[in-house]
Amino acid sequence: MIKIHWYVILAAFILDFILGDPEILPHPVIYMGKAIYFFEGRFRKYFKNLLVSGGFFAVALIFSTWLLAYITIKLSMDIHPVFSSFVQAFLLFFCFSSTSLEKAASSVFSALKENDIKKARKRVSMIVGRQAETLDQNGVIRASVETVAENFVDGFLSPLFFAMIGGVPWALAYKMINTLDSMVGYKNDTYMLFGRVSARIDDMANFIPARLSVLIISLSAFIFSFKKGVLALKTGLSQGSFHKSPNAGFPEACFAGALEIRLGGPNMYHDVMVEKPFIGKEFKDPGKEKIKQACDLMMAGSFLATLISCFILFVF
Repeated sequence: MIKIHWYVILAAFILDFILGDPEILPHPVIYMGKAIYFFEGRFRKYFKNLLVSGGFFAVALIFSTWLLAYITIKLSMDIHPVFSSFVQAFLLFFCFSSTSLEKAASSVFSALKENDIKKARKRVSMIVGRQAETLDQNGVIRASVETVAENFVDGFLSPLFFAMIGGVPWALAYKMINTLDSMVGYKNDTYMLFGRVSARIDDMANFIPARLSVLIISLSAFIFSFKKGVLALKTGLSQGSFHKSPNAGFPEACFAGALEIRLGGPNMYHDVMVEKPFIGKEFKDPGKEKIKQACDLMMAGSFLATLISCFILFVF
């Protein structure tokens, strides 16, 4: 196992805050996606049982990602410890996506400010899995806020959590887990069996971070006001399980409480209506300004989680 230092996490957070996802740099997730696409057909041919082939497919890609990252960091250590710290910070930076998500959600907010619902639908479709072409303004706003809330875990807290316990190789392995789930973890005819293991591994990987998010988001909400913090904690604990996903409901419920808005409800996914309960049902539907407030809460949560992690590593 490769230990991680507090300054590596801090440097990765600063890089993400300043750079986001610069297009001029090759992002590892792009190559993860290409690897998934390349090997999917080959693993489907190896075993007639799609559940078995999908299981080996997921485990092989996750382990290969961990191994490649481990070897890269070990080789960098042989060159010089300082150089290795730069390499680790750079790789961990690619695991964080708070700033890029904030920019994407803010672009939806800008389109709504211009009263351009078509542009807003197009922009929100780039960051959500549901069908966006028929969403009204409230639907676009809810989709944006829910994505910000859920991806606070997927795009920041979970990779940070795994970096803390297993170093950067574990953080990158998590990104492969998350990428697998986003590409093959669907409940349709194509992936119902083949993608089931990928989806289950993603559920397990996010189980602890999703529940930790209740504490982090609530503490972050306290920064804005005592009432927001109390409502975030109360709603997160009482309604976090009101979701078909075993994990997504916890950050969404905290955001619903902190922002005093109603989230969830039925939505279309790949031409199928998925019935989901409302979260924060005692609140009203969100206005477009809630997108910006959600982004502020997410960034505050990312900053707070970074400080806590750095403190833990520095002290212990």
